[in-house]
Amino acid sequence: MTRVRIPPGAPSRDEMGKIEVSNTKAYRLIYPRLVVLVSCIDPKTKKPNIITIAWSTTLSANPPLVGILVASRRYSHELISSAREFVVNIPTVEILDKAIKCGRVSGRMHDKFSEFGLTAKPAKIVQAPIIEECVAHLECKLVDQLTTGDHTLFIGEVVAACANEGTFDGQFMDIERVRNFYQVSGDSYASLSKELLRPGL
Repeated sequence: MTRVRIPPGAPSRDEMGKIEVSNTKAYRLIYPRLVVLVSCIDPKTKKPNIITIAWSTTLSANPPLVGILVASRRYSHELISSAREFVVNIPTVEILDKAIKCGRVSGRMHDKFSEFGLTAKPAKIVQAPIIEECVAHLECKLVDQLTTGDHTLFIGEVVAACANEGTFDGQFMDIERVRNFYQVSGDSYASLSKELLRPGL
């Protein structure tokens, strides 16, 4: 058997050809992650804000619960904690640049809606606005929050939801018409292909 010397710090391989991944990078193995825009509001000034998030998930169908993870240092963390509500908005590749810019500046010093050409429209139930340029919106009331290391998991109950006409058939979003996007790693993003995989069960 020929043995290859692995430089210090390089990924090591086991006999099956696997490489070791640093524990602090292990979360990247469950990428890509759907990118969403979460809108929230300052309950005192009524100023809205947007945060770009790739860490979101469904938590329950009944009751309908969704979770978003927000770093505690973020301005939106403060707003969601105090207003106890938020809206998960689903962007598409048509506003990719705007969506990414929303994640690079702080709402403490910037009005992201006006600076990035996004439109705040009244939601049906919550005070936080929906983002008109997005194709779907889940209005959420905060029901719980958990500290998870360097992030907080905000758990919201969906109290209202809507989607652009022709994008949702009651079961699934139409991926041929809705080109949402996923964070692959860092500043790399991808959209879904139109190929539907149907396992032969």
